[in-house]
Amino acid sequence: MLKTRIIPTLLWKNIGLVKGIGFDSWRRVGTVLPAIKVYTMREVDELILLDITATDEMREPDYETIADWAQECFVPVTIGGGIRNLEQIRRLLRCGADKVSINSAAYEQPNLISEAAKRFGSQCVVVSIDARKTANGDYECYSHSGRLPTGKRPGEWARFCEGLGAGEILITSIELDGTMQGYDLKLIEEVTRQVSIPVIASGGAGSPQHMLEAIQHGANAVAAASIFHFTEQTPAQVRDFLFSQGIPVRRTVT
Repeated sequence: MLKTRIIPTLLWKNIGLVKGIGFDSWRRVGTVLPAIKVYTMREVDELILLDITATDEMREPDYETIADWAQECFVPVTIGGGIRNLEQIRRLLRCGADKVSINSAAYEQPNLISEAAKRFGSQCVVVSIDARKTANGDYECYSHSGRLPTGKRPGEWARFCEGLGAGEILITSIELDGTMQGYDLKLIEEVTRQVSIPVIASGGAGSPQHMLEAIQHGANAVAAASIFHFTEQTPAQVRDFLFSQGIPVRRTVT
């Protein structure tokens, strides 16, 4: 049985780590490299590193900085932000990324997903979906850090991306991001019911119980940031709690 993963998310802006609410990431919470070293020491399952300004600034990923970080990271890491073509993906993988996260570019050029899967393998292609609830209670996908509506439904878009070759889906609730009020379980279900590839739930985790609920609603992994920045909870404590609830997780042998 596949193990359920607990994945800390690091959002960076001009090298510094940031976090906010509802994709308004204004609060400085440290720097990237020390956080990577701490999480590596704690033997987390994976890390997600997202450059939140690269797309809007129309610039490429900072390969040199990412390569420096990767030298200190000894767990699988997904890199996202500013990815628009195969050459950028190739360079990120050579820099040390294990996977890449594609969001805005996927709406503009869906063939990037299929081309990346064919060239590098589906296992390293994560399609990130940011969704917001509409007035009628449905959900809509947004691109460009949650600013631009796309007219697409998260579940249908996730299924389409799976068909193109995506290996994983990262689904994030824009409204609940940073609130620590719990994941949007309805949103998670909308996506997980449409695909057979792993789904990572993101946006709203404030307790291990919230993570358990996301898993019970179909998520294969849970990503979180604020709970690890602003509370005493650690990924190891979350792992122990999930294990106590019968969830298969990776256990560290001591």
